Amino acid sequence: MISYEISMGFSVGGVILLAGSLRPEDIVLSQAGWMWNAILQPVGFITFVVSAFAETNRLPFDLPEAEPELVGGYHTEYSSMKFAGFFLAEYANMIIASAMIVTLYLGGWRFPYLENFGLSGGLYAVISVLTFCIKVAALLFFFIWVRWSLPRFRYDQLMSLGWKVMFPLSLINIVWVAVLIMVFKI
Repeated sequence: MISYEISMGFSVGGVILLAGSLRPEDIVLSQAGWMWNAILQPVGFITFVVSAFAETNRLPFDLPEAEPELVGGYHTEYSSMKFAGFFLAEYANMIIASAMIVTLYLGGWRFPYLENFGLSGGLYAVISVLTFCIKVAALLFFFIWVRWSLPRFRYDQLMSLGWKVMFPLSLINIVWVAVLIMVFKI
């Protein structure tokens, strides 16, 4: 799974290059209007989302590695609160990954062109929080939808995708963003 962690790092590197800062607030502010990083660098967005799926161990990346896991795994070993703890950790990981995707690629808490409406500070804050929560909820729905829709990868398919597809794409993405910045002086 290290190939997915490396791909995720290179994808975030492209976002940091575009924003010119490591601060999440600056990254969100650099995505003014509809110029989200998902639009500016779609390859980085896709590699980050796929890497987030792999890191959260969601289908199609949750791989059973032993025969007992194929039969039931921890589903048969634990019940009640121990089982709930597993799922609580899994869904907390999904929420954090969705919040990271929203912050880095989907404009964060900013509603496009909201500052042009001349709203009061309190109303602006409420709309910003709602915007962030709606974006995170949409991504959580996407996580669950993919789990319902896609079959599992085999272990060799997972490694092939990680090293032969995701890693080169993320390298190409960071070089592409660096060239864009150099040429257009963004």
